[in-house]
Amino acid sequence: MPVPAVIATAAENYRFNSDFLTRTVEDLPPEEWLRRPDEKLNHIAWIVGHVIWARKAVLTRLGTEWSQPWLSSFARGVKCNDVAAFPPPDTLMDNWIEVSGVLATALDGASEDVLSTPSTQGPPSADGKISGVVNFLAIHETYHVGQASYLRSWLGHKGLMG
Repeated sequence: MPVPAVIATAAENYRFNSDFLTRTVEDLPPEEWLRRPDEKLNHIAWIVGHVIWARKAVLTRLGTEWSQPWLSSFARGVKCNDVAAFPPPDTLMDNWIEVSGVLATALDGASEDVLSTPSTQGPPSADGKISGVVNFLAIHETYHVGQASYLRSWLGHKGLMG
C-alpha cells in the first residue's frame, strides 16, 4: 500500500534521515559519542537515543508497538546530564536500524482513519490530527540529525554534504 499523500513528504524525510544519521556516526569512535562542546549541550549518544525515542512516539500514534527499556532516558525534557549511563553506540545504532524498518513499514501501512484521528495532546500538529504529528516529528527529527552532523564536524570529521 502506498504511503498516504498527507504524510508522503514526512515518510521520505524519515527515509532520508535513516541513511543520513547512519552515515553521520558510522566511523566515530565510541568515546566521541559522549563528547560535547559545552555541558549545556547534548552529545551524539543522547541525540541518537532521542530520535529513536521520537520514532517510537510516531509508531505509537500509528498503532504500532515498539520499545526499549532505556528509551525514557531520551524523552522530551530529559537532559543529557540527567542520565547516569547511555547505551553503547552499537546498541543505539542496532535499535536505530530496527526502529527505522518498523517505521517504514508503519508509514507504508498507515490508514487514512488513523491519520485523520484528532491529536489532543503531545507534539504540535498543524492540522490537529495524527497526520500533523507525524509531519511535525519528521521536522523535529531532521533538526536533531542536523545537530549530530554539526557535532561530527565539531569533532574534526569531514562533513557528509560538502
